[in-house]
Amino acid sequence: MFGFRLMFMALLISAIAGAGMYVMKLRSDNAILKANQIQLEQSINTQQELLDQQKKDFEEILQSNRKLNNLINVLQKDLKDLDKRFNKKKRDVGKLALEKPVPVERIINKGAKNAMRCVELASGAPHTEKELKATKRSEINPECPSLANPSYVPYE
Repeated sequence: MFGFRLMFMALLISAIAGAGMYVMKLRSDNAILKANQIQLEQSINTQQELLDQQKKDFEEILQSNRKLNNLINVLQKDLKDLDKRFNKKKRDVGKLALEKPVPVERIINKGAKNAMRCVELASGAPHTEKELKATKRSEINPECPSLANPSYVPYE
C-alpha cells in the first residue's frame, strides 16, 4: 500500500510538472506569436505606404504624360504651319537668292536665329521677358510661336 501511495504521488507530481511545462511552452509560443503579429502589422503598414506612394507616382506620371501630349500636339501644329509657309507654289529660293542676295541672306539669318532659340527653349532654357510679353504678330518668334511665346494667341 505504501508503494501504491508513493507511485500515486510520483504520478501526481509528474502530472503537475508536465502541466507546468505545458503552460510554460504555451507562454513562450504566445510570446513568439505576438512578436510575429507585430512584425506582420509593421509589414502591412509598410506595404500600404508603398502602395500609396505608387498611386501618387502613377498620378504624377499620368499628369506629365498629358502635358507631354499637349506639347507634342502644339509642336505638330507649328510644324504644319511651317510646312505651309515653305511649300507655297512657284517659290524658287535659289532664283530669288541670285536676284536679291542681301535680303535673302538677312531673312535666312533671322530664321536661323529664331530656329536656334526654339531649340534652346525646347531644351529647357528659360523664357525672356520679351518672349513672355509678346502678344502681337510682329513681336513673336514665327518659327515656334506656341513654344517661344506662350502669351501669343494667333487669330484664325
